[in-house]
Amino acid sequence: MNLKEWAASTGVAYITARRQYAAGTLPVPTYRLGRLIMVGEPVTGATTDSGQVVVYARVSSADQKSDLDRQVARVTVWATGQKLGVDRVVIEVGSALNGHRKKFLALLRDPQVSTIVVEHRDRFARFGAEYVEAALAAQGRRLLVVDPNEVDDDLVRDVTEILTSLCARLYGRHAAANRVRRAVKAATEDDPA
Repeated sequence: MNLKEWAASTGVAYITARRQYAAGTLPVPTYRLGRLIMVGEPVTGATTDSGQVVVYARVSSADQKSDLDRQVARVTVWATGQKLGVDRVVIEVGSALNGHRKKFLALLRDPQVSTIVVEHRDRFARFGAEYVEAALAAQGRRLLVVDPNEVDDDLVRDVTEILTSLCARLYGRHAAANRVRRAVKAATEDDPA
């Protein structure tokens, strides 16, 4: 569990627990996992697999950044409950609809990463996740999904973003064509020939 959850369960104010952690006087063992402070002993050497176990957390936009720590905490708790030692946490802000997620692509390219753990399949990829999973499996690697049910509201938001983008491009082309047409018309009407 993370420090905030531990503080709430023991009746200690979070700020007090945070100060005790900083001073090294917290009465329980702690360790850092990404930006989180976890309470307890880290799970290490629990898996027989060779390679790293990486927790990957992603949100679509900067206004959702506060959810990153909660997402990391949920996935890490699940992974340690499955006796997986988490070696690294990777967090990213970016859309799952394009290929501009550098940290995610680096995970896919890194042969040392044997297991990627995500909360929902849509944190990994919106469309075509089964192809990426098959490619990972062919390399002896795997993707573990904590909650395999899709989050429908995120999917609806993404489809809306796709439609908005396509409409903007379409209307942008029409507007540009209209401006060209008006410029040509203005140029030919002013010509006294």
